[in-house]
Amino acid sequence: MSRVINGTKRLNRRKKILKMAKGFTGRRGTNFKAAKDAVVKSLTHAYEHRRNKKGEMRSLWITRLNAAVRAEGLSYSRFIDGLTKAGVIINRKALSNMAIEDPVAFKAVVETAKKAIGA
Repeated sequence: MSRVINGTKRLNRRKKILKMAKGFTGRRGTNFKAAKDAVVKSLTHAYEHRRNKKGEMRSLWITRLNAAVRAEGLSYSRFIDGLTKAGVIINRKALSNMAIEDPVAFKAVVETAKKAIGA
């Protein structure tokens, strides 16, 4: 009788890694050793990028706000300063969506900021 080492655990572990490497090109998608390294690297990048995404989204909202506010005759920094002085607490995501979806309400917010800084 042959001796079983690890039973099906070894096979299952390898199948799991190769399943995660599905779609990788060349040896990285078919060879276990290469696939293991590629999967570890890809999971590391995925973890980092999930955290970077939050900062990238914030910078996108700020860019959109800057463009929308400049059309009203203010800079982004003066706009935020005006909102702070006026006591308006709206986050950048909401302001960005407001500028895109509801320009009339956004214009009212800009006017509030202008009054607060005396522009």
